[in-house]
Amino acid sequence: MSFPYDLILFDLDGTLIETAPEIADAVNDTLKQLGLPTVTQQQVNHWIGHGTRELLIQALAFVTHTPADTVRRDPGFAEKEAVFGGHYQKRCGTRSHLYPHVREALVALRSAGVKLVVMTNKEGRYTETVLNAHQMAPLFDLVISGDTFAVKKPNPMGIDESLKRFGATRDRTLFVGDSSIDIATARNGGLAVWAMPYGYNMGEPIAASQPDRVIPDFSALTSLLTGFEPGHREQQTP
Repeated sequence: MSFPYDLILFDLDGTLIETAPEIADAVNDTLKQLGLPTVTQQQVNHWIGHGTRELLIQALAFVTHTPADTVRRDPGFAEKEAVFGGHYQKRCGTRSHLYPHVREALVALRSAGVKLVVMTNKEGRYTETVLNAHQMAPLFDLVISGDTFAVKKPNPMGIDESLKRFGATRDRTLFVGDSSIDIATARNGGLAVWAMPYGYNMGEPIAASQPDRVIPDFSALTSLLTGFEPGHREQQTP
């Protein structure tokens, strides 16, 4: 059977790469330098999704028992964010890894002529560092980060830009992610959306967000390339 998509957009953290451990390391490096209590890995997992800036805000709000809006308005927040940035740049690639079948699936899709896009809420400087740490950047035709535009996911601007850039139609474009933010982004952009069950999603089961499919790993994408119907390997959502 012919491959049904000309363009696929992928979330980054929790979809392509397991990054939570080194993000937690960087957050705790920052908190320690600021003389503040540290947070747990599970807390960091639940805060992932809105970009590292927002994650740091949530961590600072939690450990200082301060409303997140107060942290955002803090004149000293930019300095704290810079401290985090230094730690995160050093941590990138130290405890992250690609999920199963990701690299081989991306290589196969590119070989078949499918255009591939990363669309993440992670800030561009960190997105670039993470992709380069895993030699992933050459596999993508476009990278859209949380600060590429004035808005970020779940706003569909990145989808619209990708469709325009590659001349793709919505019915032949797929979004692959791991969170309710990704599901909402795809819906807002009029795309089909497949979800990975191993990501973060603020601690909630991804099936509850009702993607079109929950697939066990990236081999479901390459199964379509070879003409093998992967229906027996995926969980269909209600």
